[in-house]
Amino acid sequence: MDNQFDDLQLRAPTLEEVMQAAGRLSGVINHTPLLENRAVNEALSGRLLLKVEGLQRTGAFKFRGAYNRISQMTASEKKRGVVTYSSGNHARGVALAAKLLGTNALIVMPDDVPQAKMDATLNLGAKIETFDRNTQNNEDEVARVQRETGRIHVPPGSDGRVMAGNGTVAYEMFQQAKGIDANIDTVLVPCGSGGLTAATAVVMDSLSPKTDVFSVEPELFDDTRRSLEAGERVANPKGRKTICDAIMTPIPNELTFAINKPLLAGGLAVSDDEVRQAMLFAFERYKIVVEPGAAVGLAAVLSGKTEIKNKVVAVILTGANVDSPTFCKALAAARSMPQSIPVSKK
Repeated sequence: MDNQFDDLQLRAPTLEEVMQAAGRLSGVINHTPLLENRAVNEALSGRLLLKVEGLQRTGAFKFRGAYNRISQMTASEKKRGVVTYSSGNHARGVALAAKLLGTNALIVMPDDVPQAKMDATLNLGAKIETFDRNTQNNEDEVARVQRETGRIHVPPGSDGRVMAGNGTVAYEMFQQAKGIDANIDTVLVPCGSGGLTAATAVVMDSLSPKTDVFSVEPELFDDTRRSLEAGERVANPKGRKTICDAIMTPIPNELTFAINKPLLAGGLAVSDDEVRQAMLFAFERYKIVVEPGAAVGLAAVLSGKTEIKNKVVAVILTGANVDSPTFCKALAAARSMPQSIPVSKK
């Protein structure tokens, strides 16, 4: 069994392994809604489906993968504890999963992460060590902690067991779409380390091979988009900033990029202003809170970066972990901009 787990750590999960993960997560996760708005569909001349993972435990999809990975650890491994890198959402998911499964977590976190995200992680019982993302490498910091403490690494995406858990988002979404007679043409996935994107691509390739899956990123952190175009991993320049702090990654992960390269239809990128408009749109039209990094897929639709006319487009809204001042500031800024599409409030 250990050899099986080691093998899955280094490769993409299969659909069967995603379904097994769904079984482990049954009764533990929230089955989040797939929302549709008739007035929005009419204005877009297509069907827009929103998978709302902000209503997941810890406010983001990351809990799925963290729980699936940690639940497969042995008793001796749990005694050693876990370590991961995260700017917030994966940290919370790992912290809660560790707490529920009888182990403890240490999070390596950039020092510029909003204090509210740090506090939320600490409140779940995890410990935090910070680093400077402009001068230090997250993987090096995690490796150092592993050497010094013997903790087990639970990465944000580059582990087949984590991806299998996160792949349940797409598996669940596909089943929900079938229930409303929606044959999905396109799936848009916010992309940081690339794990959810890869897991989604695997699931859709198995269940609906004609569906196009796109990664979506902020313009200044579009390493996956540029890497797909170049055919090899390309890093982001250091020193850049975006409001999408949850998906500010330096370079595509080696494992997830190897999965995404042959399976994705392409990569899209959106501006911070387009993200702000999407956050406002989600709040006003669907009455939901979406954090900046989670809104990039919706931003791509509203800004015309992807075709929706006469199509069914599914967008994964990956999380809702944004503090109220940041959220209100983003909405206020968006209100001063021209509205993306005219949608009746009826």
